[in-house]
Amino acid sequence: MTAAARAKKTALVAGRTVVALVAVTTLAFSGYFWTALRLVKQNTNTTQILEVLEDIPNSPPAEDGAIDILLVGSDSRTDAQGRPLPADVLRKLRTEGTDTVNTDTIIVMRVPRDGSKASAISIPRDTYVPIAGFREDKINSAYGAVKYLTAERLRAEGVRDQEERERKSDEAGRKALVQAVQDLTGMRVDHYAEINLYGFYLLTQVIGGVRVCLKAGTSDPNSGANFRAGEQVVSGGDALSFVRQRNMPGGDLGRIARQQVFMSQAMKQLLSAGTFTDPGKMNGLLDAVSKSVVVDEKLDLTTLAAQAQGLASGNVEFATIPVTSIDARNERGQSVVTVDREAVQAWVARLIGETPKAAPSTTTPTSPARFGPGKLLSLDGSPAVATAARQDVPCVD
Repeated sequence: MTAAARAKKTALVAGRTVVALVAVTTLAFSGYFWTALRLVKQNTNTTQILEVLEDIPNSPPAEDGAIDILLVGSDSRTDAQGRPLPADVLRKLRTEGTDTVNTDTIIVMRVPRDGSKASAISIPRDTYVPIAGFREDKINSAYGAVKYLTAERLRAEGVRDQEERERKSDEAGRKALVQAVQDLTGMRVDHYAEINLYGFYLLTQVIGGVRVCLKAGTSDPNSGANFRAGEQVVSGGDALSFVRQRNMPGGDLGRIARQQVFMSQAMKQLLSAGTFTDPGKMNGLLDAVSKSVVVDEKLDLTTLAAQAQGLASGNVEFATIPVTSIDARNERGQSVVTVDREAVQAWVARLIGETPKAAPSTTTPTSPARFGPGKLLSLDGSPAVATAARQDVPCVD
């Protein structure tokens, strides 16, 4: 064999060896990842929300060509088992001064069954809607208000066990929130996933914080946000303040844009920080999940994992529902975001490539004019506000 032939054969063997090593490493990592995912599943709390959703009247059809997952970020003062958080934990979360439950983040993740690109549809927390069993109010109050009313009823009925009251009232609150989302968007919620502030706090610590970069310094005494200009890493209480800052340009819409960018970056770091191969980080992740994450019993966590990878790679399209005003006032003087529900449902139908007939609302608004035809602020939140908010964090990509 000539020297050239031997060199060619050696290169070929080396090439095959490299390919084999890459393949083995990939398979080994994948195996470890799915093993880790099973551990996460074992530590995840479940809710029977799908059972109580079956009796919601006038729900949109279940078979609509996609899996729709309602992702909720809650500022609950209890852990996922309904146990009150200690005072020192509440101080870390910077929520010790309040005792209400609000859903600061409301996103419908739509995963088409044909494998096409997923969408993450954000709903502003201050969107003014009818809430079944309560009144017309901000959508983020649906969970907390109905939870409180249910807990009071259970107490009056003689249910003394606090954890039982928490579990049952949580179910009622989740049901009210899901119903409000369905009535607003015309989408059928197939699955439910919730993470509380404590879990967000712990998760950002597990991944070593999230890298952000501000064009200018900013502060907000209400959320505790106080950040200098430039690149920095935020975690724990600072990360919570960063995504909950209230005095953003554009209010709710600006905050949503910042949260969307932050979420993508956090997922990217979670999947690239060796979380699933580092025993310490993995234990931290399992601890965060057990204390803060609740999903419905039938939700396949591999679906969520796949979408987390999509978020990290930018393969999920973010969108925000259209609104008519971001600084309206209700009869109680609260600042609210108003919408035209028919326009929202038509926009959602166009976004998902379908033209379903809007499902009739199960409640009657006290002020029909708020939801009547009118000029939209935009057909996707406010592009100018969203662009400004994303420029606010240019280092997050």
